[in-house]
Amino acid sequence: MLNISPNSIKIKIKEAHYRSFALMETRPTMRILPRLILFLFIPIVVVLMLPWTQNIRALGNVTALRPDQRPQTIHSVIAGKIEKWYVQEGDRVKKGDTILFISEIKDDYFDPNLIERTDEQLKSKELSVSSYMEKIKANDNQILALTQGLKLKREQAYNKLMQAYLTVKSDSIDLVASRTNLEVANEQFTRMKELYAKGLKSLTDLESRKLKLQETQAKVIAQENKLLSSRNQILNAKIELSSINADYSDKISKSESDKFSAMSNMYDAEAAVTKMQNQYVNYVVRSGMYYILAPQDGFITKAIKTGLGETIKEGAEIISIMPANFELAVEIYVAPIDVPLLEKGSIVRVQFDGWPAIVFSGWPSVSYGTYGGKVVAIDNFISENGKYRLLVVPDKNDHPWPKDLRIGGGVNSMMLLKDVPVWYELWRKINGFPPDFYKNKGTQKPAKK
Repeated sequence: MLNISPNSIKIKIKEAHYRSFALMETRPTMRILPRLILFLFIPIVVVLMLPWTQNIRALGNVTALRPDQRPQTIHSVIAGKIEKWYVQEGDRVKKGDTILFISEIKDDYFDPNLIERTDEQLKSKELSVSSYMEKIKANDNQILALTQGLKLKREQAYNKLMQAYLTVKSDSIDLVASRTNLEVANEQFTRMKELYAKGLKSLTDLESRKLKLQETQAKVIAQENKLLSSRNQILNAKIELSSINADYSDKISKSESDKFSAMSNMYDAEAAVTKMQNQYVNYVVRSGMYYILAPQDGFITKAIKTGLGETIKEGAEIISIMPANFELAVEIYVAPIDVPLLEKGSIVRVQFDGWPAIVFSGWPSVSYGTYGGKVVAIDNFISENGKYRLLVVPDKNDHPWPKDLRIGGGVNSMMLLKDVPVWYELWRKINGFPPDFYKNKGTQKPAKK
């Protein structure tokens, strides 16, 4: 019946007498099945020859392009106690708006007049510095006066010394003249004595000449005493000059010592003033930190610290805020094996959670509900999930992204690579080969001649 055996039974049986053989010969399946197989094979071959865009699938979420446009938490710079809230979750705030007020919890700042008292102490220290400066000026004037007095005294003593020298010189001349007179008087007395012996002169004349000789001798002795006295005046003048130098040097040194002591005290006072100025400014700045302000325009999303009277530490997170103005971007995470295939400017198709889409990863042109994007940044360091992070921004040549997107929403993306036939892609998938690597030649600049 199946015509498998070489021994046919057609010669032994008359098929026309049996209705079953007749039905089998006239059954339409024998003619339709080959046609059906042919019609199915042709579309499959056509589909296998269609172009297929290789792609890399990755998941991610919506974020902001710039770091200052992403959700952030507001911290307290100082420790304090929550006293009053000015906002609630969901409120829109502008830059500089007050969010809450805190009070001090450290006993060093409990004094309500702390800034005023510190300012008074600062002014007192500044006056102290001014007093030391005046004292230094007085010492300078005293040193100047002593220097001028020393100059005058030295000139006076020098003049006196010169006078002593001249007196010694004059007395020396007088002494020489007195000695000459003594020699003359001595010779006259000798001649008078000889004449008296010869009887030519009287005794009275001899005694008169002798008296004259004695007077001359007395004048010589007196002149010698006067010369010695003049020489003593020179010594006294030199001693007085040295005494003046020593006396004024001691006074000037003492004034300079007082001046340097005043300068040292002034520098200490200036250091104290600088320290108190720093402390005063710190108190003023700290007083302005009791009010926690909004760093930029945005929306209050979640209060991390709640209630009244709750204490917070320095740097503690208080509330989170979402900036009002931001540029949308998508951060996706790609396996390390696919990172070498991507570069800045690579085309990406993005599907957002909440927006219906019909996606054909290999035929992006017929996909519905996907949006275009371009890679603008690729991390150089792997993330904690073992993948590399990419930042994608909207493609200006494609449809704009939905306006109602919110940061944090889920994203399913496809990074488009090379166009290949469907059969090649199936063969690559079966063998586990990576996608073909290529770069867009249109972005390469021609070499300059």
